[in-house]
Amino acid sequence: MTRRTAKRPAVRVRWELEEYTLIKSRMKGGETMDLFSSVTELRGIGPTRAKQLQRLHIETLYDLIAFFPRAYEDRTKISSIAGLEPGIPACFEAMVISNPQLSRIRKGMELVKVRVADETGRVDLVFFNQPYVKDQLVYGESYRFYGALRDGFGCQMQNPAFERADAAGAVTGRILPIYPLTAGVSNKLLGACVRQALASCAEDLPDILPASVQQQYGLCPARFAYETVHLPSSFDDLQKARRRLVFEEFFVFSAGLAAIRTQREALHTKAMDTQHMEPFYRLLPFRLTNAQQAAIDDILRDLSSCRPMNRLVQGDVGSGKTMVAAAACFCAIQNGHQAAFMAPTEILAEQHAQSLSRLFSPLGIHVTLLTGSMTAAQKRAAKSAIASGAAQLIIGTHALFTRELQFHDLALVVCDEQHRFGVAQRAALSAKGNTPHLLVMSATPIPRTLALIAYGDLDVSVISELPPGRLPVETFLIGEDKRKRLNTFIDKQCDAGHQVYIVCPAVEQSELEDLKSAEGWAQALGQAVFPHRRVGLLHGKMKQADKDAALGAFSRGETDILVATTVVEVGVDVPNATLMVIENADRFGLSQLHQLRGRVGRGSAQSYCILVSSNRNEQTRKRLKALCATTDGFQIAEEDLALRGPGDFLGQRQHGLPLFKVADLQMDMQTLMEAKQAAGAAMTGPETLELAAYAPLRARVDALFRQSDLALN
Repeated sequence: MTRRTAKRPAVRVRWELEEYTLIKSRMKGGETMDLFSSVTELRGIGPTRAKQLQRLHIETLYDLIAFFPRAYEDRTKISSIAGLEPGIPACFEAMVISNPQLSRIRKGMELVKVRVADETGRVDLVFFNQPYVKDQLVYGESYRFYGALRDGFGCQMQNPAFERADAAGAVTGRILPIYPLTAGVSNKLLGACVRQALASCAEDLPDILPASVQQQYGLCPARFAYETVHLPSSFDDLQKARRRLVFEEFFVFSAGLAAIRTQREALHTKAMDTQHMEPFYRLLPFRLTNAQQAAIDDILRDLSSCRPMNRLVQGDVGSGKTMVAAAACFCAIQNGHQAAFMAPTEILAEQHAQSLSRLFSPLGIHVTLLTGSMTAAQKRAAKSAIASGAAQLIIGTHALFTRELQFHDLALVVCDEQHRFGVAQRAALSAKGNTPHLLVMSATPIPRTLALIAYGDLDVSVISELPPGRLPVETFLIGEDKRKRLNTFIDKQCDAGHQVYIVCPAVEQSELEDLKSAEGWAQALGQAVFPHRRVGLLHGKMKQADKDAALGAFSRGETDILVATTVVEVGVDVPNATLMVIENADRFGLSQLHQLRGRVGRGSAQSYCILVSSNRNEQTRKRLKALCATTDGFQIAEEDLALRGPGDFLGQRQHGLPLFKVADLQMDMQTLMEAKQAAGAAMTGPETLELAAYAPLRARVDALFRQSDLALN
């Protein structure tokens, strides 16, 4: 049997070009379409199909063109039957050597069986519920097939794709893009829609990258990139297209951040006197670490300039970020201004108010607390003091940026646990002053490789050391078989007068998953295991007042064991808590486990974290053992990124920043650096994006930043 050896890419390109021509000649009524025409303008897309596509966020032709494949199947290489491997999809050419047989196994189940062969062997093909195949495969004719041998079923293949050998190019002999799908939308349908969209308006795609940037970094044109990513003729071309699209994504994002930076640099504020910090340093009952002092020096440098500060202080749990923020507040107040300190929970706001009141009382600095749960009279008094200027340091939660609250002279805004607040919320608080300085703090260690993106609009100070005398939390991984010993250890910690957190992954018991639930486990522990202990419960579905009461009772030492969900991740500082038990630890990310572990180890006693997991998966155990091996949050974050990818670090829920469609933040760091440099060079001033030549780039930047809570204006 002679096998055809035609060049696959040439065949595929010819087929695609022919289809392009066909599509162009069949456009509905010969109407002109542009990038922002509705998908309903395409052949075969009515209201029902349009609704299905809408679930994939596809509404316009541009949405289709920018809807990128998630993977590719290489159907360019032709194997012999003898070369096929079970479970591995491949193309092969064979002749039909038996008449296809159609049989009805039961109601709703039809089966077509046929045998094909080449000179190296034979394969039995089975097609389920495709009765038309009986007439499409003709005895004695040759076809090309794409599929995988069933593992454990000998030489048998189910439902392979196929086409006539003399008409190859549509199903085989090509690189086939595989798209993310939704109910009612097949890969074939989506591919056909994309080809129609490209054929009708690919020539209208704007090239948003300046020609000089394309030349400097060796990037292909936009049209080539978008067409190739959907219709690749070779993997080399696909790689060129991907690099262009990755660069473009990073360039758009970096240009937006650069525009924000240039806007802020254009703002002016009155420089503060930062020379008289000695009274603050004398207040401290301890010596600052070198890292804390370096962060304070960065802040003072910002405050003494005429440009509003926009700085992130990133430090591990317990590294002393609050004292760094206190130094900034002191400087603002010394200069006759007000400072606002926003915390993520009422309990934490109350703790900050108590500790900073004690710290600043010798200097006569007036600290005011404002939270949502205060009485109406308390709120009126606090707001009056804030408006008159009598309140110098104002501490609170989201209540600080309600519309009716007026500040006398707000010059500094501090946001604790930055990722709990959106950029828009920070901006709302900043808008209450006359271009106030902004200091945001985060205990969530972001991998250094991601800091450029996550905090691209902020200057960053890192507190990389813990205060002296802090004992590292000892961490252990155990299975369910050690439950009895764990309960004994919990009892022992309580006997010593300490307190214990027990974190569960679920709120309520589920029949679908064997997970510890906070409600069920708290009841079981309180009734059967520790009836002699005071067991508390805390989870996100509780009313705010009940949550505050549960945290308050634990903080005051009125509860021995607090069973909770991850709501305690950012909660309250309890130095007496020395043991953190995390049930079903395999269900959490490493960085989240590290955050939970940070709830203990805040006092002078040795503290422990016990990870409970019976999961035997090798990769899972490797991940959990990585946490046991180090207490360095940044090292853990890098490990988490390597094992799980960037989603948890850069999701909209956490940071208010968009994910990237094509770019991979591990693979593409070099491209990120290049794109950031190119965008920085292009954005020469806040007016750059207003230039007519940059209109397409401005549109892309606006669209990208609308997905998050960032804004250019």
